[in-house]
Amino acid sequence: MKLKSLNAGLLAAGLLVAGTAGAFNLPDWLKPDSAKPCAQVAAVSVTPAAAAMAPVAPIAPQSSVPNYRAIFAQAGPAVVGVTVSGMHTASNEGPRPGLPPGFENDPFFQFFRGLPGMQPRGRGENPSQPFRGQGSGFIISGDGLILTNAHVVRDAKDVTVKLSDRREFTAKVLGSDPVTDVAVLRINAKDLPTVRLGNPKQLEVGDPVMAIGAPFGFEQTATQGIVSAKGRSLPGDSVVPFIQTDAAVNPGNSGGPLFDGSGSVVGINAQIYSQSGGYQGLSFAIPIDVALKVKDQIVATGKATHGRLGVTVQDVNQSLAESFGMKKPDGALIASVARNSAAAKAGLKPGDVITEVNGEPIVRSGSLSSVIGMASPGEKVKLKVWRDRSAIDIEAKLGGAEEAAKQAAADEPTDRAGQLGLALRPLTREERREVQSEGGLLVENVSGPAARAGIERGDVLIAINGRPVTSVEQVKSVMGSKPKSVALLVERDGERIFVPVNLG
Repeated sequence: MKLKSLNAGLLAAGLLVAGTAGAFNLPDWLKPDSAKPCAQVAAVSVTPAAAAMAPVAPIAPQSSVPNYRAIFAQAGPAVVGVTVSGMHTASNEGPRPGLPPGFENDPFFQFFRGLPGMQPRGRGENPSQPFRGQGSGFIISGDGLILTNAHVVRDAKDVTVKLSDRREFTAKVLGSDPVTDVAVLRINAKDLPTVRLGNPKQLEVGDPVMAIGAPFGFEQTATQGIVSAKGRSLPGDSVVPFIQTDAAVNPGNSGGPLFDGSGSVVGINAQIYSQSGGYQGLSFAIPIDVALKVKDQIVATGKATHGRLGVTVQDVNQSLAESFGMKKPDGALIASVARNSAAAKAGLKPGDVITEVNGEPIVRSGSLSSVIGMASPGEKVKLKVWRDRSAIDIEAKLGGAEEAAKQAAADEPTDRAGQLGLALRPLTREERREVQSEGGLLVENVSGPAARAGIERGDVLIAINGRPVTSVEQVKSVMGSKPKSVALLVERDGERIFVPVNLG
């Protein structure tokens, strides 16, 4: 199923303030000139009934709001504009109706999430097309080291960095990591202004944040908001535990810094989630500690590597927790284990629930992907696993992308079902109720033609060429006739759509 937690409503919280003298002190910036200390305010009489109630401690307000003016004055000069140009190869992606010419080849096209019509269509072969785009970045060392998003510089032949004082430099891309969407640039300059780096682990929901960037090319634009959620996982970006905010960011903010209330960078603005094409209060930033770990690898070796356990996982709901004898619906439930993977070698099995990695609790399946993805290939991790109604300890030595590629090549299927590029499994009873269907197959992984056509992990395959499917064997049967194209009926976010897949 597609994640629906992104469609969050606004929660209103009330304050219950005790009436005792001195219990609640307004900060100076909220007091009128005539305000007096709370101790001088007439005491509130307490009735016997009220006295019988348990006292409620007031929520103390912050002593002051962030000085956004000071943050911008100090950090703004270290925020840069990034202009790119090059050639995009549209791999089997047809034109998308309703988009301006060339927009789908802009490097910030993928900045939008959930916008109808943004999925690739898979109709025919498009030649390479020239593009120009703009993004943001920020200087982390005085000798010209800059962080931005990988999607900002993807396919870029020329990269130009423009400083706040209007000086421009040709930038070299030291490396980029599509897995985390982090890229490192270098310009030939000295004594540059730099940002102060913070600790995103100290952020709490409700903390104030500020974004600086160049939305739609409007340089040095500052917006502010609060932290809406932490550790958010997004479809297709399972390695990054995103910081969700309501700070207004738009295309062009990509790669720019997210500051906390003290003026330290805690994230890189990377994505928004939108159903309309405009900002809707859902912005996502890559935690700066994740970005710095990737930066260190890129500076040292020119690339970043990520650990791989070799499992597909899902969240544990209340029903599953009860059936497994678990007290709480926490952890990552293993749905499948890849052959010859780190998980297989460690003895992990489908049905195991991973609840801890190196002592760190795993509350949701996305947490496991983040922890493992930010570890290094060859690193040993200690797993706490719930199996057969009890907890056991398992140690696993992580693999990497190279091992995964070799295994994928060894497992490459020869039948047409495999060439479709879908890893499918039957729906559980609860999942069938959710999609209101007696059949259907859940897309657990997608690649090849299906991925190019826009099929996504979490989609539910309802029918192929008009024939309802309830098993993988039915899909293989249809593919056995070696069709050049197929029409897939899939359910996504509660809506059913037909997706044509060109098999060539």
